[in-house]
Amino acid sequence: MRRYILIGMAMMAALACGRSKTGGFSACELNILNGTDSIMRVLTIQDSIDLAVLRAVSCDFSAKELMSEQFTKLGRRMVAPVTHPSQDGVGIAGPQVGLNRRVVAVQRFDKEGEPFEVYPNVRIVWASDSLAAGPEGCLSVPDRRGVVLRPQEIVIEYADLTVTELSRHENRLKSRGCAKPVPMVRDTVSGFTAVIFQHEVDHLDGVLYIDRLR
Repeated sequence: MRRYILIGMAMMAALACGRSKTGGFSACELNILNGTDSIMRVLTIQDSIDLAVLRAVSCDFSAKELMSEQFTKLGRRMVAPVTHPSQDGVGIAGPQVGLNRRVVAVQRFDKEGEPFEVYPNVRIVWASDSLAAGPEGCLSVPDRRGVVLRPQEIVIEYADLTVTELSRHENRLKSRGCAKPVPMVRDTVSGFTAVIFQHEVDHLDGVLYIDRLR
């Protein structure tokens, strides 16, 4: 019975995802975004309800959603849990804060200042044949670590927020609900930062690093 309940919850998350594509953020998503907690709660595999969300496949944002104040707020709030002094994280994904949306926040160790950056609608479109094994942990899998084999270089594709931002004024002049295609951009990433991206993008497909342990 418990198995069927969890499957049903995952299906409900997927259906909510479909509704949000055409109607903006769902009421459930807005409740999470507008929560009174200063730091968003990180879901863990120790809770059955959390696990159903973590195992569900996430969906994209529409152009309308990316241009919303809610998405800007989401970006800010997602970074807070992973950068909190009580954590030692380098990345976080939408499902980990209760949102089955394709968005990750990653610390770019390959950039000056090692900033945290937010990547919506992100996917890995190419991975090298050269693999390397390394230790991984996860905020959603407390008190565990393991060795995972991953490609050393990848190409990611994600929504170009710079172009979307420049289009904001133009879209406001158009009829409401007339969404333009989301512009995409690609980036080649290697080394430890590539590992972080792979770990976080796995979350968007309902995959945990413990599924990949050697």
